[in-house]
Amino acid sequence: MTGDESLSDEAVHIAGGMLLAGYRSVVATMWSIEDALAPKVADEFYARLLRDGERPDNRKAAEALYFSVKRLREDENDIRMLSWLPFVHLGV
Repeated sequence: MTGDESLSDEAVHIAGGMLLAGYRSVVATMWSIEDALAPKVADEFYARLLRDGERPDNRKAAEALYFSVKRLREDENDIRMLSWLPFVHLGV
């Protein structure tokens, strides 16, 4: 058995902590990513989430992330799978 029962939150990652704090939806990465890729995904993500002057809707976050990563894969011909795979959506 590993871990310490007195430290029950020891395995909570920052995205999980944000969900516990009350955020309904969190976009995160499962491991470190290349610095050049983060702004590309973020730009496309927010462009999709805020298009047509709409208010941000956390129910559309997963779809926005999906299309952001898809666009990254299309634009970056030689991108390695481990470069786009860590982007995840957690929550509603």
